[in-house]
Parts: sequence; C-alpha cells; structure tokens
Amino acid sequence: MPEISLRTLNRTLLLRQKLNERVSMPAADLVRHLVAVQAQEPNWPYIGLWTRLTDFRRDELESLLRDRTIVRATMIRRTVHLADGADYRWLYPTVRAAVEPALRSPYFRDSLEGLNIDEFSTAGRELLAGRILSRRELGRLLTERFPHREARALVYALGVLHPLLHDAQSGAWGAWRGRSVSVALAEEFLGAPLADTPQPDTLIRRYLAAYGPATAADIQEFAGVTRLAEVLTRLRPDLRILHDESGRELFDLPDAPLASPDLPAPVRFLPAFDNSCLAHRDRRRIIGDEDRRRIAKIASGGVPFYLVDGFVHGRWDLDGSTIRVTPWHPLSKAAEKAVRAEAEHLLPAISPHEDGKIIIETR
Repeated sequence: MPEISLRTLNRTLLLRQKLNERVSMPAADLVRHLVAVQAQEPNWPYIGLWTRLTDFRRDELESLLRDRTIVRATMIRRTVHLADGADYRWLYPTVRAAVEPALRSPYFRDSLEGLNIDEFSTAGRELLAGRILSRRELGRLLTERFPHREARALVYALGVLHPLLHDAQSGAWGAWRGRSVSVALAEEFLGAPLADTPQPDTLIRRYLAAYGPATAADIQEFAGVTRLAEVLTRLRPDLRILHDESGRELFDLPDAPLASPDLPAPVRFLPAFDNSCLAHRDRRRIIGDEDRRRIAKIASGGVPFYLVDGFVHGRWDLDGSTIRVTPWHPLSKAAEKAVRAEAEHLLPAISPHEDGKIIIETR
C-alpha cells in the first residue's frame, strides 16, 4: 500500500479545497463540494468562498440563502454551517446523533429539570408550524406555556429536538452576530422531508472527495459523529487505501486526484474556522502543532489565518478598513510581497467603499 508524504497530503488538500488555484464555478456548487461551510460568524463564509472562486460576489450567496438553495443551521460538529438545502436533508439526520446529547449537558439538565419533554416538543412544533419566528419571540411564547423557565434554554432545547433552519437574513454579509436569529421547522422551510435514516456512506464519500485521503478519526472529527470505522470497513473494497509517513491507514476515493508535492501553493487568506483547517484530527497537513496550540490559546481556533507555501503561517485581522497581518514565522521578501498582494486583492472585497491599507507586523 503506497505511502503518501506530508507535503503530498498538503498539496492534495489544497487541490481538493480549490486553494491552489481559484476556480470559476457557481458558489452553490462549491458549497456542495465542501459539504458544509462553517458559518458561526455571518461574514466568514463569504471570505471562504471569495478565496476559492474567481468571480464571487456577496449578493450571489445572499440570493442563494433567500431562495433556500443554501441553508444555515446547526449541523456537523454541533455548530452553525451553510449547506446545500438538498444535502441538509440527508446530512442532518446523519449527524443528529452528535446533536442530541446536548440535552444531557449540565446547562440543559438544570434548565429543563422536571419538564415533560414530549409535551414540550409538541408545543414547540405547534408554535412554529407554518411560521418563521425570531428566537426572542419563540422564547417568549415558550415561556408563556412553560413559565419559570429560561427562554434561551427552551429555544435551544427545541432546536435539539427539532431540526430548525435559520432565516436568510441571519447569513447576510454584515449581519450582527448578537441579533435574534429567526428559525423555522426544517421540513417546512425546505418544503420536503428529511431522510428517514442516517446516510454515513454518503457522508464518507462526499468528505473524501473534498478532504481526503483521511483516517477514520479524521472523518469523525469533521462530522462530529463516531462509529464510522465499521462503515469504512464495509466500504473498504471500493476505496483506495494509502498510508501516511507514520504508517497510519488513509482512505480515499479510487478516482480522486492526488497532487504533486511540487504543486504551486499561492498565498491564501482564509476565515476563522475554515474547514480546511478543522476537517482532520491530525491537522499537520495544513497547520503545525505549535501553531494549532497558538490558535487554541487565542480563541479556541477562532482566528482568521493565511497560508504561505500551503501551510498556516500567521493570522490576519480587519481593523476598520485596515488589514493587519501578524506573521508567526519569518517572511522572506518574496513571501511578504505575495502576502501584501493577496491582502490588497482582498481589501476591496470586504471594504469596497473605503480606502484601506495593509499593515504587516514585524516579528
């Protein structure tokens, strides 16, 4: 079984993530390819799509959210993502097992103590039937039926019991993170039922197309679900088997491209929580362990970062109309020039009506 080097894994990830070269394709197709796009902060998906597409415009994604081609909701890893609406119908049932344990957390256990969950679930569905309600309004209505309970806890508990999709405005560029997101019952919002059963085979194949080759632990890290090793055992005859430099078994689609280790890797600016950096248990194919620990200390992984030669090299921040670049490793003159050029390319995409500037901090 062939051994694949770390550098080849890096270049292959860049290739499959559309990070080695911007591509001309509809934003909806790219979201489908990536399976799910992290969207805890409304603006971040726009940066992730911009850095991969040749002609991406903000209004393209906003239009997809309005017509419900792309939806926003809690999905993989129990966090907010964007996904194709048709994909959500199989994806949420597949990862739901990772969402449901939230009700057993200390927060919910204390907030919901003594509550008849079946009665609460039915009441919540009745309140949302045929409606899109802000979480604030939904909380008010729920506390009318279940007084002396924390409204916020009731709303989020209902989102565990019933798959809820967010309104389009919650994913618009510049949406205020603290605003009250409006939600609707997923099947009503989509006008179609969700899958009756999990589809781990589909999840694995779609993941490998965009993030492979990968270990079973990598796939589970991405999805937030467990027990995928037994599914991989069943799929094994139809998959390509490789090994990394430490001998770990990697699974891949048999016809998926493997990049040359010499594939050019231009500078790329990526949003916080971009899946390219979160989709594996072992993330050394794109970020070193020291830098991974550095990000965790800063904000639990929630900082935007940039790539030099295919690997995370530092962070960047938007301060008004100024892009501030903070290198974590020395920059050669050529690399600094490339970083500045990419930052100048990004600036009008995020501050189109302002004269901005680029600051690259010295180490």
